Amino acid sequence: MGSRDLRKGRVSELGRVYLITATTAERRPLFADFMHARLLVGELRRLEHGNLAQSLAWVVMPDHFHWLMRLSGPMPLSSVVKALKGRTARRLGLSLDDGGKVWQPGFHDRALRREDELLPIARYVVANPLRAGLVQRLGDYPH
Repeated sequence: MGSRDLRKGRVSELGRVYLITATTAERRPLFADFMHARLLVGELRRLEHGNLAQSLAWVVMPDHFHWLMRLSGPMPLSSVVKALKGRTARRLGLSLDDGGKVWQPGFHDRALRREDELLPIARYVVANPLRAGLVQRLGDYPH
């Protein structure tokens, strides 16, 4: 599925909760590096401090991230994710030896329709490392 297909039907609604997934270029495990993962976490927090998004749950996997967030600022969803990916790519680009691309184009989003979806999806997000076999207990995963 191309990045253009991912945009079909995308609606950006202030106050709506979205599950965002973005993947690294060629599924490179860039975020297996602890400092690279913390850089992405820092950018998630920067968006929250800028009142653009409220983070409800997130997990940074070696080659992708899931972010359950509420859109809370004046920027549309695509601009918020573009800012996150762009700043992360610029900062990571300085530390990557090969200068390669950081992200696949686009991102996947799912708008939650009901509040009762929130808890199961948050659990899905934070349990990702356990399901992937990266840890034996949820509390052991650092990001």
